[in-house]
Amino acid sequence: MFAIIKTGGKQYRVAQDSVIRVEKIDQEAGSTVTLDHILMIGGAQVKIGAPTVAGASVEATVMDQIRNKKIIVFKKKRRHNYRRKKGHRQHMTVLKINKIVVGK
Repeated sequence: MFAIIKTGGKQYRVAQDSVIRVEKIDQEAGSTVTLDHILMIGGAQVKIGAPTVAGASVEATVMDQIRNKKIIVFKKKRRHNYRRKKGHRQHMTVLKINKIVVGK
């Protein structure tokens, strides 16, 4: 069984015991998080939400709070001596999916 969840403006395909990295969720490492925005549940019986599946949720454990790899933002205008270089590292949360709860 798998589920399509939406968190942080992105969609993820998750199954039980899978590990994913999502946008930062304000929880401590070791705590349990319930994700309620389930778009689809697949497997033997497929349920598609309109826009979400009613009563369905995904329970996950926060494993770690990390930062993603650095993205370099470089701006330049030729012949004007204009150069700007910035780096950005996005905060991420590592989640381990415990179980997928299917509503009625």
